[in-house]
Parts: sequence; structure tokens; C-alpha cells
Amino acid sequence: MRGVPRHRHLVGHADPAQGRRARAVRELRPHPRRQLTKFLRLRTDGASRGNPGPAAAGIVIEDEEGMKLKAMHRWLGVMTNNEAEYHALIDGLKAVESWKPDTLEVCLDSKLIVEQVNGGYRVKEERLKTLNARAKELLASFPDVKVKHVAREQNKRADYLANQALDEHGKG
Repeated sequence: MRGVPRHRHLVGHADPAQGRRARAVRELRPHPRRQLTKFLRLRTDGASRGNPGPAAAGIVIEDEEGMKLKAMHRWLGVMTNNEAEYHALIDGLKAVESWKPDTLEVCLDSKLIVEQVNGGYRVKEERLKTLNARAKELLASFPDVKVKHVAREQNKRADYLANQALDEHGKG
């Protein structure tokens, strides 16, 4: 029929642009039995105002080209910066689990946490030993994972989200 979008019956929208947007949103959701993408990048940051002090986590999940697929933040309570970094990492790994990527690149700006998770540094603090074990357990569930240290400038989105959670909690 002339004047009727050919794909209207496929997506249930009279407006083709609206149908494309709806389809695009559906395609970004992870399906529990199949992977969305073969490669994902996870950026996490923990922030603490005081050591210990009010703390929060920021998490960003990106595709290979750096396109943001998901971003979130969470108030953590009162803890040290290193504890906040571990909680951000653990929350991020849990968030990315259902996407089932073949390859996962994890980027943190905390050299200490990266080295502890990769086995380069010993975990001395008792409070961090449990968090380190949980992070390693989650990391082991991915077929190919690399945890790497990045400059703070490369982790701006996650840092912004962690600070946003701190600011929002401070207003409440």
C-alpha cells in the first residue's frame, strides 16, 4: 500500500521513527540466554569524603566503541575509599553478569585495587580481604576478563556518578 510504512506491522507503531526508537531500546536490554555483545567495558569508581566517610559507587558499562550502555550510582554508607572502590567493582560485575560478554575489560583508577585483584599486591586489611575474595569470585565467572588501571581522566563518567550519589545523599 502506498503511504503506509512497510515495517509498521512489525513493530506496532504508525510512526516509523517511533518504531525504530522502540526497537532500539529493546535491543539494548540483555537477554538472559544470549549475549548482547561479545565485548564489554566496565568502568567503576568508589568515592569517600573522608577516610572513612560518606561513600558511594559509580558504574558505567560501555561497548567496544565506548558507547554507554548502562550507567548507575549507589550510596554505600560510611566506609573507606578502598572499601568503596571494591563495592563499586563488585556492583559493576554483578550488573554486567547477565549480559554474558565473551570479553570483559574492567577499568579502575585505583592502582591498589587493580593490583590486589590481579595478585600483584597482598591484601593486608581484614575488611578488604572479604571484598577482594568476592570480586575475584565474580571475575572468575567471565570467560575472558582483564582488570586494568586507567588514568583518572579515563574514568570521568564513573567518578561523576559516584560523586552524584554523594551529593544526592547529602541533600536528603
